[in-house]
Amino acid sequence: MKFHMHKMIRKITLSLGRQVSSMACGATQVRRLLHGGYVRIHPSVQEALVEGRPVVALESTIITHGMAHPLNLSMAREVEEIVRANGAVPATVGILRGQIHVGLTDEELEFLASSKNAVKVSRRDFPFVLSQGLSGGTTVSGTMIVAHKAGIPVFVSGGIGGVHRDGENTLDVSADLTELGRTPVAVVSAGAKSILDIGRTLEYLETQGVCVAAFGASREFPAFFSRQSGFQAPYHVQDEEEAAKLIDSALGLGLGSGVLIAVPCPQERAAQGQVIEEAIQQALSQARSKGITGKDVTPFLLQRLTELTDGKSLDSNLALIQNNARVGSCIAVALSKLQKARRKRSQPGQKDMSAPQPVVIGGINVDFIAKAQNPEILGGGQTNAGRVRRAFGGVGRNLADCLSRLGQAPLLLSAVGKDEHLESVLHYCHHMDMSGVLRLEGESTATYCAVISSAGELSLGLGDMAIHQQITEQYVSQFKEKLCQAPLVCIDGNVPLSTIQYVCQVAREHQLAELPSRLEDAVQAAVALACPLLSHLQCVVVTLGAHGVLLCGRSLAGSISLHPGAHRQAAAARLCAAHYPAIPISREEIVNVSGAGDSLMAGILAGMLAKHDTGTCVRMGLLAASLSLRSYEPISPEISTSSVSQEQVRSRSWPEAKVWRMD
Repeated sequence: MKFHMHKMIRKITLSLGRQVSSMACGATQVRRLLHGGYVRIHPSVQEALVEGRPVVALESTIITHGMAHPLNLSMAREVEEIVRANGAVPATVGILRGQIHVGLTDEELEFLASSKNAVKVSRRDFPFVLSQGLSGGTTVSGTMIVAHKAGIPVFVSGGIGGVHRDGENTLDVSADLTELGRTPVAVVSAGAKSILDIGRTLEYLETQGVCVAAFGASREFPAFFSRQSGFQAPYHVQDEEEAAKLIDSALGLGLGSGVLIAVPCPQERAAQGQVIEEAIQQALSQARSKGITGKDVTPFLLQRLTELTDGKSLDSNLALIQNNARVGSCIAVALSKLQKARRKRSQPGQKDMSAPQPVVIGGINVDFIAKAQNPEILGGGQTNAGRVRRAFGGVGRNLADCLSRLGQAPLLLSAVGKDEHLESVLHYCHHMDMSGVLRLEGESTATYCAVISSAGELSLGLGDMAIHQQITEQYVSQFKEKLCQAPLVCIDGNVPLSTIQYVCQVAREHQLAELPSRLEDAVQAAVALACPLLSHLQCVVVTLGAHGVLLCGRSLAGSISLHPGAHRQAAAARLCAAHYPAIPISREEIVNVSGAGDSLMAGILAGMLAKHDTGTCVRMGLLAASLSLRSYEPISPEISTSSVSQEQVRSRSWPEAKVWRMD
């Protein structure tokens, strides 16, 4: 078999001297938002959702219709900053030129704030606004829909809509109320606007099955500008923790309805109820005389209230919005903690992310796999029939993916670009710890195009992987404490040499044992290379394709040990090679070979971390590799702690490993 020096070392694995039990990765799954090209999730929001950090949805009607420019813009910026300051990620929802945005850039906020033709978008308005390519601000109803589909459970608003005064005759009832009855999102607001019929609004919410709770010491239901409405909320919660427990129980029951947390305006800036009531009556009379109806009523009334109260209502409006943002973000943080704790209790096998983690350092690729339909691939510029699929690869990502599926929770140190691939990468890798992945502006996520034969063999590969060079020593050194505590560190050979040297230096400084390097070549070349490598490494793992695996190292009690520190005990032992045959797979069963080697190594490492013997570790690797060979994905989704385990190894009949001396 021809020997390729450039493929000699694909990855290096370092053992950092500790062992951990098998635990599962606890990353949060992110829900797909909407079908088609109507939605854009801001990278910061997507990252937070993937990593399980608290996110707060914010409406945009208050920007487009609630306040005049430029006050609306400064208010929007300030509210987002309040959310960030309290530990959550803001996700302002708006529609720009026919596309729903979950999270807005500052330029997009400014666009909406200065737009003269923005539409007020509720549930009914989405189809028309999107189909016509219009821009608009989402109401409470509209924002709830988007927040729910994005997987954001907490939404902060100024105040909800409700039953309008004289609504028993006009049937003018806000869509916010019916949305609260059918969309499981918690809305944090200053109650219902005092221009509405508060009593009938509460009755309607009861009919819709909405759990309503006043926030704070009192059950008094707030009336937006005023802390008192004259009506009691059905329930009340004292603080953020109680509110989070209420929301968590509602979501856990799967009722399908929302929760309303009514937060009173701060006492020092609340407007006097009687003053507001008189201004409301005057504004309502003017609206009737002008023939203003429907969704135009609320903006007109709010504007007239500002004028009639000499700005006092606007001052209260700003105060309650800021207060709601503070309370809502604190509730989101408390809810996130509750959900993480519950997942940990319900899945005792999951890894405690505060405990030492294995660390994988390496590349993430977006792969385009073109598999030929016919046995022979035609050259000369001809088009071959086949099937093209997108997948996600990279040696580092593949290892971290497979280890995650095998009950470990490795921290992946890598780099991707803030480009069109970022969202899909984060979504696909939702089950992995991606908190150590560097996101770079102006850089392209690595892409790889592979042409494979109908038998699954690689015919041609093209890669754009310059971003792997951004996985620098300087970046990795920020995680030195993680490296020193890790039970295992795996390095993809595609990262800069200085990064590999730095990690090796960390290992030497801590007197840590260095473990196997994977080589892909013929046994003869592998044995020749293994001898000098074994003066530095404990063992060398050689993949032989359909022929299985060759393990080269020092014999200890008749076996080559993979475990940390064993090479010191076996320093005087003879060099040996042990051959483990592969699991037989027919050519018809092979779909893709690109991730088999990475699955093999991950299976071996998972066995090591579970403290299994060498034979079990290698055979776990062979099981994982056989599953990936049958999968279109580089790492088979079928790989799990049940499909690749010590029990699975014991349940199968395996040929004996053949051992011979290398010296």
